[in-house]
Formats: sequence, C-alpha cells, structure tokens
Amino acid sequence: MPLDLGLLSSDSRRTSVTGSAIVPSALRVARWCAARGWPVHPLAPGRKTPSGNCPDCRDPGHLRADCPCLPAGRWCHGFHAATLDTGRIDDWWGRSPRSGVGVACGPARLVVIDIDVHPKAPPARDRILPGIPVADHIDLTGLSTGFHALAVLAALRGRSSPAEDTGTLRVRSPSGGLHVWYRATDSRQWQCSDGSRPDRALAWQVDVRAHGGYIVAPGTGTRSGTYTPVGTVREPAPLPSWLAQELERTGHLPPPRVPRPGHEPPRAVVAAGGRGEPAARALGTVLADVAACARVTQGAGYSGKLNRAAFTLGGLVAAGHLPLQAAEEALRQVAARTRPGQERRSEQIIRSGLTAGLKHPLCPGSGR
Repeated sequence: MPLDLGLLSSDSRRTSVTGSAIVPSALRVARWCAARGWPVHPLAPGRKTPSGNCPDCRDPGHLRADCPCLPAGRWCHGFHAATLDTGRIDDWWGRSPRSGVGVACGPARLVVIDIDVHPKAPPARDRILPGIPVADHIDLTGLSTGFHALAVLAALRGRSSPAEDTGTLRVRSPSGGLHVWYRATDSRQWQCSDGSRPDRALAWQVDVRAHGGYIVAPGTGTRSGTYTPVGTVREPAPLPSWLAQELERTGHLPPPRVPRPGHEPPRAVVAAGGRGEPAARALGTVLADVAACARVTQGAGYSGKLNRAAFTLGGLVAAGHLPLQAAEEALRQVAARTRPGQERRSEQIIRSGLTAGLKHPLCPGSGR
C-alpha cells in the first residue's frame, strides 16, 4: 500500500480515505509495515508498550509455550504474537483502532539503533564506550546524550555517526531521541541491549533493538507525541559492516552452542529431568521465558514471567517433582542473570510465587 509516513498525523485516531473506505491511520501503518515483511503487533493505546494479555495469560503459572491465544490469533504475549496476516491485522486494529503499532525486530531481520537523550550525568569512563578506554586527559565536558556517545564511537572508527545516516530509515521519537533502522544482511541473530547494561551495550544511552525485542513503528502516535520519520528515506539500509563489527565486539550475538564453564543447566533442571521429562520440559520453558527478558529492558513483562516461573516451580515442588532448594537456586540464578542489581525486588517476587505455587501441586502431562 502506498503510504507517505511523513504525512501521518500525531493523532492516531485521525482517519484517511483510501478508495471508498475510511481506514484508521494506525491500521494503515500496520498494513504498510506488514507489506515490507515486518510482523506487527498492537501497542496499548497512547503508549509504547504492548497491549496487555488476556486474563488467562496473566494468571500465575501460565506457560506461553502452551498458550492457546497465539495459535488462535490473539495478541497476547507482545511481540511473540506479531503477524504478517492481513486478515488478522485488519481484525486487531478494527477492534482497537487507537492501538499503536509495534514491529517484531527478529523475524523482520531488523537491527534498530535507539539513541536516547535522557537527562543524566555520564557514567564512569569505562561505561561510556564498553570495551574502549576513555583516558582521563580527554575532556568529556558537554557529553550528555546517546548522540554524543555514538558520535565518539563512530569518530574513533573513522566513520560518520548512524544518527547522520541519510541513506536509511530514521525515526524521531517523542522524547527527542532517534531510531536508526537497519536490515540484517546475514542469518546471525543480533541481540537486544540497552546502553546501561554492564554485560552488553554498544554505547552509553544507545540501545539496540533486534532479535527478542520490538520497535515502535514510524507514524505511531502516543500521548507524548508521534514517532516521525526523518528525511525522505522509508526503507532500512543494510547494516554497515563497521557497525556489525562493533555489535559483535560488544556481545550482541548469542553465545556459541558449545557448553562453557558457568553455563551448565541449573541443578533444578537436572533434578527435574531425573524425575520425569514433562516436569523438566515445563521447568526449562518457564526459566527460558524469564531469561529472554534480558534482551529487552522495557515491556518484557519480567515481573510477571518471574512470578509465573516461581509459581510453576512451587507446583512442581508440591507434586514431588523437584526439591525446594533446587527450585529456589534456579529462580535466583536466572533472576540475577536477567536483572542484575535488582535482587531485592526479584527475591520478593520469587517468595510470593513459590508460596502460591506450593499450594497447587503441578503434574505436567497429566492435565492437572
């Protein structure tokens, strides 16, 4: 569908005439994205986060892997529900025309550089450009946003900043930040990150949206404003090779599938595997669901997923499939890796979920 996203109104409720039909602008955006092979899913009206799950999907102990909503075409579970099906897209935005549009980056083969402008003081020098030392004699006066940090990285590599790349789709966010869209050129699954993570980050205040995450579509309106395309280019250019090298250097590829010290399966998975394959499978699924939140800093549903994992493990303990100590260890381990520095919050969620789950014995594969 021909569409000039630069002309979209900041009010997502405005409509435009296409032929004889009146089509909500959010639906036009969703169709435009899907026509480019970018799977889409609804965002909560006026917000940049996914529309909420149905009541059943919010219940403790609910497993996304066994959820009937996704096969049935409902929008539960955020970007996991993203689709290219035009009938489903028309139905979703027909029922909720004020919903925004999110694009699932992984299946769309997109790598989006998300440059922030948060009013914060710069971190320690070793955190501005991870892996690249910034000497004490270098004057950092004026360095206050992700635009500055990314420009320094590009200058060190003798390149122009992606923020100035007029050959690819760029989208201004309501906060004044910028989304620079690129297209992955090979089969590697680039991973998400945010600029404040200690283990994986491209630069301070520079996030990466890729496999395991989503990005707000250009033309989407929120209460804060519209995600507005910059310039005339509406297609993502291939990911520059120098930027791909920087992403690889900073840990944006999944680890190799060779077992490494410190990455062995949690003892809980081993224990459950010895007491029944269905229990081990259920355990592995909920722990993987929590671990996946490490790739997304916002809208990942970490608290709910950790609570569901704790509830499920509590049920397995109550049914005799798993020792309580192993369950606690597995939950704390995945929480520490997924949200480092949030141990107190995670511990409260784990305690609550386990306590509830212990009252409901879970027997995977038996229908109970």
